[in-house]
Amino acid sequence: MNMNVKEFAIKKTTSIVAVLLMAGCSVTPELATQDEVRERVKADTELMYKDQLPIDHPVTLAEVIARSLRYNLDYRLKKMESALAMGLADYATYDMLPRMTVAAGYRTRSNDSGGTSVGIVDGIPSLRPSTSEDRSFSLTNAEFSWNVLDFGVSYYRARQQANQFLIAEERRRKVVQNLIQDARSAYWRSLGAQRLLAQTQDILQRANLALTRSREAEVQRIISPLQALNYQRALIDTISFLNQRRQDLEFANRELAAMMNVKPGTVIVVAETSEAKLPPAPTDLLKLEELALLQRPELREEDFKKRITTDEAKKQLLNILPGISFDTSMQYSSNSLMYNNSWAQAGGKVSWNLMQLLALPTLKSTQDQQVKTDQTRRMALSMAVITQLRIGVERYRLTLEDFQLSETSSQVDLRMANYMRASATAKLDSELEVIRTQARSVLGNYQRASAYANAQIAFGRLYNTLGFDPIPDDFDGNDIPELTQRVQRHLESSEKEALKMSSILFNPAPGVNLKLAGVDDTVMGVRMKSQIMELFKRNQVTLDPEHGVPLTLTLQKEAKPGLEKINWLMSITDLKGQAKGHTFFASTLPPQARDATYESSLIAAVTSKLPQIKNWLNDIALEDKK
Repeated sequence: MNMNVKEFAIKKTTSIVAVLLMAGCSVTPELATQDEVRERVKADTELMYKDQLPIDHPVTLAEVIARSLRYNLDYRLKKMESALAMGLADYATYDMLPRMTVAAGYRTRSNDSGGTSVGIVDGIPSLRPSTSEDRSFSLTNAEFSWNVLDFGVSYYRARQQANQFLIAEERRRKVVQNLIQDARSAYWRSLGAQRLLAQTQDILQRANLALTRSREAEVQRIISPLQALNYQRALIDTISFLNQRRQDLEFANRELAAMMNVKPGTVIVVAETSEAKLPPAPTDLLKLEELALLQRPELREEDFKKRITTDEAKKQLLNILPGISFDTSMQYSSNSLMYNNSWAQAGGKVSWNLMQLLALPTLKSTQDQQVKTDQTRRMALSMAVITQLRIGVERYRLTLEDFQLSETSSQVDLRMANYMRASATAKLDSELEVIRTQARSVLGNYQRASAYANAQIAFGRLYNTLGFDPIPDDFDGNDIPELTQRVQRHLESSEKEALKMSSILFNPAPGVNLKLAGVDDTVMGVRMKSQIMELFKRNQVTLDPEHGVPLTLTLQKEAKPGLEKINWLMSITDLKGQAKGHTFFASTLPPQARDATYESSLIAAVTSKLPQIKNWLNDIALEDKK
């Protein structure tokens, strides 16, 4: 009876402990508090506008694009996604390495382990109880293992991750192209609104006043009711169109602020600029179709997806093959009863899941279907690209015609307004007609500005449809003024008489013929040149000692009390000998510095100016293409 009570008490205690442990491990969802949400909003808002150059002057189109590339949050996100994909690609390469495992542990028990042996036939014990293990001892081991099948799978997984990085880069390219297209659209619409805003406000006030006076004239029978109503109808239509156009164009200013990630409420003034002559619509559509199919980010993304599909098929096939593994390890035990406390062991193993062979036909069929699906998707996307291109060319041609018509109409409205102003009399109907024609003239100016903006938008869409990269993606080291200059050069090159566009994708930067000057020590010069060449290789700068453009690095020294001031002058010329860039890097060294100090200063100089050197090379490439 006592045993039953004791067992019942133990079971009850165990149940209580189990319930308490389960209760302690449970988690209750908790909503975010208002303070937490406010703190998150405050932190995010501060980060949104952190380290941004303030706008204290009218912004040009080039600066709008530069600020969008630097501060736009969508582009920042794509840049981070690309960097993350690159990091994952680097991490995936480590999976191909063999495994090296180090372990340490400690074991203890409440009594001695051991036992006796019993005869199998007669069941008679042949030994007294004995043990070969301490109650407490520690274990350590280091094991090296390598599985051939895992290596193959990891290899193809790393290749897939590398292609995922390239896909992320293509998506980043697409964001850049869309940013520039949207900036072009918003800038010209905003500029049109800014030019006509004051004129519009004045004519709207006069038009509203004229509308009131015409109603009074109708009531007083100064003019006939039908004439008054026709006049009011025309005036109301003009006022409505003016309001609509003004709102459409003014919204562009808000779009500019959003693109540049400007704080709400910031007044943005658009810089006045002359209207660039729009190039004529292209006629060689077959050539443009070929360029679009080669360069569109969406189609290049499909190329990398095709590689991923191929590697996935190979990876799945490897999983069916036999697995071969090798391992070797060093073991140690502190057990004092062991004869050998440390030992080495090695082994090999071949394993094959034969049941996986049954899935081989299904796997082959699925892979073939995947290839056909990818091919069909690429063809559908290619057709969509071709259609977009042809629509883009036609839209651009029509917007050019619409702009020419709007310009002619605007001139007619202006001449009519001037004529009515000159021939106005003291009669009410004459004065009202002057206001109506002036309002019509302002509306014509709006329509002209809108038509020009639409033509610029259509040109930007056409440029975007072809998949051209406006500028290389090496502008991370550029500040806003430098990036603005690069964008301005791109805009000038794209707004020529003909639609001459150069692809950076298929027009790589020229190689570099590196030259070193001002270094008297020949051995140190050789080391310096070798280090710079390695730096260029790591940063995808091609070296071409025979046909590359000359890049000269010149060392200048200036001794001063207690120190030495040095300058590294960097200059580049094209193959014709014309100067294309010049900059310098200043540094201060202790007197009689070692050779390694000069070498380090050169590495620092070239590293800091590397983005600028790449810009020079890309500019030379674009000029050669023309």
